[in-house]
This record gives sequence, C-alpha cells and structure tokens, in this order.
Amino acid sequence: MMDQNAVSGAGAGCAFALLGRRAAFLAMLLTCCSSVLAHDYFKITIIDAQTKRGVPLVELRTTNEIRYVTDSNGVVAFGEPGLMDQDIFFTITSHGYQFPPDGFGMRGTRLRTTPGGSATLEIQRINIAERLYRLTGAGIYRDSVLTNTPFPTSQPLLNAQVMGQDSVHCHPYRGKLFWLWGDTGKPSYPLGNFKTTSALSDLPGKGGLDPSVGVNFHYFTGDDGFVREMVPLKEQGLVWCDGLFTIPDEKGEQRLVAHYLRLKDMGTPLEHGLVVFDEAKQQFERLVKFDFDSPLRAGWGHALRHKVNGVEYVYFASPYPTLRVRADWASIQDARQYEAFTCLAKGARYDKANLKLERTASKQLMYAWKPDTGRVGPDEQAELVKAGTLREDEGYFQMRDIETNKPVQAHAGSVFYNRHRKRWIMIFTQIFGDPLVLVEVWYAEADDPTGPWTTGRKIVTHDNYSFYNPKHHPYFDQEGGRIIYFEGTYTKLFAGNDNPTPRYEYNQIMYRLDLSDPRLEMEE
Repeated sequence: MMDQNAVSGAGAGCAFALLGRRAAFLAMLLTCCSSVLAHDYFKITIIDAQTKRGVPLVELRTTNEIRYVTDSNGVVAFGEPGLMDQDIFFTITSHGYQFPPDGFGMRGTRLRTTPGGSATLEIQRINIAERLYRLTGAGIYRDSVLTNTPFPTSQPLLNAQVMGQDSVHCHPYRGKLFWLWGDTGKPSYPLGNFKTTSALSDLPGKGGLDPSVGVNFHYFTGDDGFVREMVPLKEQGLVWCDGLFTIPDEKGEQRLVAHYLRLKDMGTPLEHGLVVFDEAKQQFERLVKFDFDSPLRAGWGHALRHKVNGVEYVYFASPYPTLRVRADWASIQDARQYEAFTCLAKGARYDKANLKLERTASKQLMYAWKPDTGRVGPDEQAELVKAGTLREDEGYFQMRDIETNKPVQAHAGSVFYNRHRKRWIMIFTQIFGDPLVLVEVWYAEADDPTGPWTTGRKIVTHDNYSFYNPKHHPYFDQEGGRIIYFEGTYTKLFAGNDNPTPRYEYNQIMYRLDLSDPRLEMEE
C-alpha cells in the first residue's frame, strides 16, 4: 500500500506533493513543541574545527559516566535533573576526531549548564573524510528537536518505524533514486523485516536535498506503517539483495534488477538468482533462478557500466570488479554469459582441495575474463597464500598502504569512474586490519576498473567499532567529482564491542571526501 512514506508508480508526483505539505505541517508542529521544551535544556554543539559544521556521533560523558551522543546536527540536549545550573565537566571523544587536552591531559571541558543556554565547541578532525549525518534509524535529529534547532529532513525522529538498517544499495531509476537495504529493525519487537527494504528519494537539484545535508527517504510500507517486504518470496528464509542495476527489457522498457540470495539463516544459503521490480505490484519478483552451484553465487556488490572494444558490460564490484555480463536483457538471465576475472582454468570452480589454476608458459598466473568460471577474490587469494598454494607476491590483488607499504586486504566496497581524478576510484573496507576487523575505510585509484589496484590510503577509522559495506554515491558527486559522498553500516557486530552507541547502532552514516585534499596524493 502507499501511505505517507510509501511512494512510487504513476501516483508518485501527487504523493510527493502531499508529502511536502505533510512535512511542512510536521516541521511547524515540531517547532511549536520544541520551543516550549527548549528552555529546559542546555544546548551543546560540537563543530568540526576545519569546516565549522556540526559533527554527529560525538560522545560526551560526565564524571559519573552519564553518556550523551550528538545528533546529526552535532547537538546534545543536556537536561539532567540535579546537574543543571552547575559547572559540569564533559569528556569528549569521537571516532576519527580529537578534542584538545587540558593541562592534565583530560580531553574535555567544563561548562555551566544553564537551562536555555548554549555552548559551541570545536573538535579537530583526524580522518581525511568528514562525517556528515546519520541516514537511517530513530532520533536522527532528536536533540535538535528538543533544543528548537533547525533540521533539514522531513522525518527527523522516526521514519516508517525504522530503527536500524543494514548495507545500502542505490541506483537511479525513472528520475528518482531507488534505495535498497538488508535486515531492518523496528520499535515493537527485536525482529523486523528480513526480506529487503526499499525507499525512493528525489535527486539533488530535482526536488532532493543537497547531499551535504541529508536525504529524504520515502519508504515502501505495509498496513502497519512499518517497511514492507520488497522481495516476498513464498519460500521461507532471509532474502538479501545486491548488484542493483537498470537495463532495458525486450520491449525497450527500463527495468530495475538485483541479484538475490535466499538463506535459511546467516550462514546457510539456499538459492540465488535475479529479481526485477514490478511497477504494478510495487515489489520485486523473481526473474530467474540460477543453478545453486554456479560460480555466480558469491556476493555481487555494486554495479557499474564499462565499455570494452565497443561492447557495454555491467560489472559487479565487491570491492574489486571480478564479475561482468553483457548489458542486454537476454544475457543477464543466462548464467553462461557471465564472466569472471580469474586465474582459475576456464570452467573450473574455486575448490581448495582440487585447485585448477591457469598459468602462462613462464608459470605466471593468467588472469582473464572467463565464462562459467569461479572467482578468486582477495579473500580466496588470502586463503591460498595461507595454505601455501600461492606465493604472496603472485596473486593479482596486491593492495598496500601507501604510507607503510603493509598489505591491505580489501573486503567490500564500490568502484566508479571519477571525472575529477580522471581515474576509477574505489572506496572499501579493510578486513583483518590493525587493530580490528572492519573498522577502517580506504581510498584507492586505478586506470581501469580491473586495476591493477596497488596502493590505498586510509580515510576513515573507528575506535573498536565496525563500519562495513561502504558505498560511494556517484550521483551525489559535486564540483566535477571533486567532492564525493559515501556511506556505510555502523555496528558493533564485528568489533567485539559490548557497548553499542545509542540510536546510531546498526545504521547508515554518510561521509564526504574532498579529492583535492593533498593527503590523497596517490603517487608512490
């Protein structure tokens, strides 16, 4: 059904107009309510010393360990009974940012917490990329609402009952952006939607917000107001999607297609194939089911287009583009038409016990595009090196830290062409890095989507907290590609952290990167 957050199809224009009126009314109502409450709070705003913009996800702790976290405006609404009109010391910390120490080395400051008063504090950014805002979940602008601070989005507190969302995919579709996520949490029960969530948003300059301030999501929802299953396969199990792309069908009509994987549980896949968005039903339908044992079952990642010798292909990067298919309706449905960039012998599968590698006459591994053949990505290469099957220096994936020359094992990410750098750029997460798993985000460049990708530079780090499956949004690029935007999933899941960040846990956070930053010089 279509409700105040569900928009698509022929009625999208009218629905978006209605949403605009409702958003304006909501903003007016929140302003009236918050103005009554604002005098009760002491407003603390943390800004980036470089950009003077509010920094989300900054933690402030009192001396008795009361914990506050800035919202997407960098605001904390402090209203602790018994601690108002007092001198209160706040310890201030944040992933990739650092507050200056005092004479005793304490990174914080003392503030007089007057009701209705305010203070603005600067924090130094260590990360090259700048953290901008949280995209999903509840209370994105909670503290701004409480302190009567303006906010940019139409749903600042709770949108379609979404509490948390995993791993974003997004692609332009019929004049809008079509968004897709995995598992989605809700307020009423720990288990939510596990069969894919979707939303639409307007493009920047065409009704959408500037990506530097936010995105207005219009979710597809059910009768209960919560996001609905977008891939409602009759069979039981989780349904995850990736590899989202558009392609004309046999009638020339633009269709939205994704790879799907149905699982019994987190580690037991059952089937995979392609789904296509049905405009009439406003959901994805199964297009083709691939052989379960085909080499296509591994993660597809994010789609990109690239022409080779006049032939256009859809490539799939996770983070390296190691899978491709001709960009036509018939080819995408035929598993035999997919090619892997691999060192396995043509037709072979990845089998550590019976590995069939292809080598040149000089015994070098032969990487090429081969149909119906298994992929050997960085994870498989690391396994083979550990097993002694490959030498560390002979694998194709040789990403290294440009500063230390240490190897960097890429896990997931995206690849797109960048006009400013005039090269292909990769935003990816490192796995098994120092010190933890999936906490570091890296930037790399190459002259071709297949590489070679040789050096990377760390652009974001997190302290004992995972940030995985980053996605660069090229349709948000600004100033000829000089400014780019990417987001990822912020969660404690893979960092061994038992202290989740309130409201931010298991949600998407947007970052901005200036490619003219001299620290991104990639010459070795």
